[in-house]
Amino acid sequence: MDYFKTPKDLRFACRQGSYKGPTSGHALGFIQTNLVILEDSDANEFETYCQKNSKACPILEVLKSGNTQPKKLAPDADISTDLPLYKIFKSGELSEELTNIKDIWQANFVTFLIGCSFSAEEALLKAGLTPKHLQSTGQVPMFVTNQPTKAAGKFYGPLVVSMRPYTRKDAKKAAKITKNYPMAHGGPIQIGDPESLGIIDINKPNYGNAVHLSDDEIPVFWACGVTPQEAIKRAKPSISITHSPGCMFVSDQRA
Repeated sequence: MDYFKTPKDLRFACRQGSYKGPTSGHALGFIQTNLVILEDSDANEFETYCQKNSKACPILEVLKSGNTQPKKLAPDADISTDLPLYKIFKSGELSEELTNIKDIWQANFVTFLIGCSFSAEEALLKAGLTPKHLQSTGQVPMFVTNQPTKAAGKFYGPLVVSMRPYTRKDAKKAAKITKNYPMAHGGPIQIGDPESLGIIDINKPNYGNAVHLSDDEIPVFWACGVTPQEAIKRAKPSISITHSPGCMFVSDQRA
């Protein structure tokens, strides 16, 4: 796979509709974010939900009053066109996936940009800890766990985690590195025991694609910014928009 080197090149390709894939491995060293867009009537409760669950949902920027420009993270970006793929939910049910949302944009939309573990991948690569999904599909495996998040109004649901396999020795190194990236979920929440999270089959992720574990490797789990999508399914706001898992917004800010 040919990776985009800069955030602007990737965003331009998304804006033109020529790139619709995962963003892991692209524009290494720059902050990537999850996306949640809600009507302003739902925004306060959702912001409280994120604050109560900041490990999974670290808010990096909020765009209010129908604004599509993330002035802090990427002032020349357009949040309605610059992601590879969007998911549209109606009353909590997935309605469709789109490559841009300009035609359905509303003046009362509030956008939340939430930290993503992809932001720490350059540091892992530099340490010789290349995540396995970068060597295969580019899509990290993600699992819905049995761990509840803290509710805020109608927003509640299970924690979602991403998984990267490592040897026990390398798992400790990866944990030490990623704990320095709180904007990207920080260190792992669990190492080596998927059943404690309610994960029965490590080869059947709920989101993303499975990766093979070698005999000397164990699964390492990080909190994941897809967690809000599970909360949206339960809260059932009249309309909500998210990124498609793995297809993030890539900012101009260094991780």
